This record gives sequence, C-alpha cells and structure tokens, in this order.
Amino acid sequence: MARKKKAPEQAVEEKKPKNGDTPAVEVANEENLFPDGSSWYVVHTYSGYEDKVRTNLEQRIKSMDAQELVFKVIVPSVEEIEIRDGVKRTVPRKIFPGYVLVQMITLKQEDTAASEQDKALSSKAWMVVRNSPGVTGFVGSGTAPTPLEKSEVQSIMKQMKADEPRVKLGFQPGQSVRVIDGPFTDFVGTVEEINMEKGRVKVAVSILGRETPVELDFLQVDRL
Repeated sequence: MARKKKAPEQAVEEKKPKNGDTPAVEVANEENLFPDGSSWYVVHTYSGYEDKVRTNLEQRIKSMDAQELVFKVIVPSVEEIEIRDGVKRTVPRKIFPGYVLVQMITLKQEDTAASEQDKALSSKAWMVVRNSPGVTGFVGSGTAPTPLEKSEVQSIMKQMKADEPRVKLGFQPGQSVRVIDGPFTDFVGTVEEINMEKGRVKVAVSILGRETPVELDFLQVDRL
C-alpha cells in the first residue's frame, strides 16, 4: 500500500475506551515532534494489531536499552461518538488501519556520507523496530524506509487533536430505520436528510397511509 501524501474520524451512556485501546490524543508537544537528528517513519503491521504492536515495541525499546534510538510510538486515531441501540459511545477509530508511526533517529545505513558509528546506530534502531512482533516492515521506496515530511506529521497530529469527537452514524440517506423513542416508536421509515450540526435526522414514515416526514434526534432512530 502506497504511503498517502496527505493525512486525510447521555439516555445517554458514554462508554470509555477499553484498556489497551489507543486514546484519541497521545500527541507530543509541537516542539518535541522534530528534534534534531530524528525523523518519523511509518511501520506496517498486521491488520488489527496496531495497539499490540505499539505495546510490544515500547517494551522492546526498554528491554534493548534503545530509548536513545527510538523515541515515540503512536497509533494515529481519533475519537468518534458511535450511536447504537439509542446509546452514545465514545470509541477510538484508527486513522490509518494497519499502520503505526515511529519517531526515531534518522536512519543512515545507506548514506555514503554517514560515519560508521551513525550507520551502526541506524542499523540497531532499524532492527529494534523491524523485528518487533507484529511489524511487517517499514513504508518506503525499495528497501530504504522513507521518513514522513514535516507537513504530513503535522497534518496527522492536527487530526488527533480534534476538539470534539466526530459523530459516527449507522445510517445514511435512503436507508431504512426504526424509530425507537418518542411518539413514533416502532414506526419504520426512510432517512431523507441528516443534519450533523443539530444532531437531527428527517425520516419519512407512513402515517395513516401517507408518507410523512418527521424530524427526530439521532438517538431516536436505529438502522434496521
């Protein structure tokens, strides 16, 4: 998979992410994102193993005394409000499923101008990351890992710092839904419009044999 040049998601019970889930914001301060001699790389993982890879790699960094070589491991994610069965839940969503960001020393194994010491340190840093369980490789051109551009890192971090979680709906215009709350409970209708700003949805339901549009809260409907 080619690396994207631009990074692109209470009757109300709110459930927090389970232990092990990636928090939506685990972002370093701006001044710590680009220290001299470091770069951000993208690591490919087995699908669904992003958080486990992060945990494995963080443990590996400590056990191999590589804190001066590999600095941060981030699973880019954002918080979304998921509405299911009339309940709001805050859940993390991976921005790039199957990928993890790693901040480490700039790799120089193939830099002919680099010193032997720099090449040796680069080789060790590469090995710490590449041989971590669940990692399938670095993203890059050919065999050389390609660091992310500064603008790409900033774009990803900006997504992760979203002030408000996005609402993830289980329905869209044209889909059938059931009303689960209010005077139209158990009516089945078709979604006509969605107003994300107001948290309202317009549904066409059959009342006395006539299609009638009614406006409801997101929590009052559920996809069939």
